[in-house]
Amino acid sequence: MPPLLSKPPHLPNRPPLRLSFLLVTPTTESSPHSRRRALRDILLYGLSGGLLILVLKLTEYRFLVIEHSVEIYGALIAALFSALGIWLGLTLTRKKPSIIIKEIPAQPSEPFVPNEARLTELAITPRELEILGLIAAGLSNREIASRLFVSENTVKTHSSRLFDKLGARRRTQAVQLAKTSRLIP
Repeated sequence: MPPLLSKPPHLPNRPPLRLSFLLVTPTTESSPHSRRRALRDILLYGLSGGLLILVLKLTEYRFLVIEHSVEIYGALIAALFSALGIWLGLTLTRKKPSIIIKEIPAQPSEPFVPNEARLTELAITPRELEILGLIAAGLSNREIASRLFVSENTVKTHSSRLFDKLGARRRTQAVQLAKTSRLIP
C-alpha cells in the first residue's frame, strides 16, 4: 500500500464505511395518507408556532403594563379628556339654527269697522277705546299720557274701567278680548 492510504497506527481496526443511497423517484401522484400527514404536520407546526407567539406577546404585554402602568393610565386619561374637550367645544360653539318669526299683518280688503253693537253693550267710551288701541300698540301708561296730553293717573283710571267692562285682569288679556270682540283691529 502506498503510504497515504495506509492506516495510521494509532487508530483501532474498524470495518470500512459504506455509503448507500436510496433512490426516490418523484411521482405525480402521492398517496392520500402522505398528503394528510403532511397537512396535519403543517397545521400542527403552524398552530404551535401561533400559540408560542401568543404566549410571548402576552408576556411582553404584561411586562409592559406592569412596568409602565402610570404612563398608560396617564395617556388614557389624557385621551379621554381630549375627546371630551373636543366634543364640548364642538357642541358649545355650534351655530344653532335661528328661526326668525316676523308677524306680518295681513292687509284687509276693506277698512276695519269696530263692532258698534258690542261697544254700546259694554258702554265703552271713545276715550277708553282710544286708550285700548294705544295699549294694543304696546305703549306704557306714561307714553299714553304724554301722547293724549293727560295725566298718568287719568290713563290708569280709564284702563281700570276698561278692564272691568271687558272682564280682563291684565293688559294683554284686555287686548285679546277686544280683538276677538272686533273692538280694535
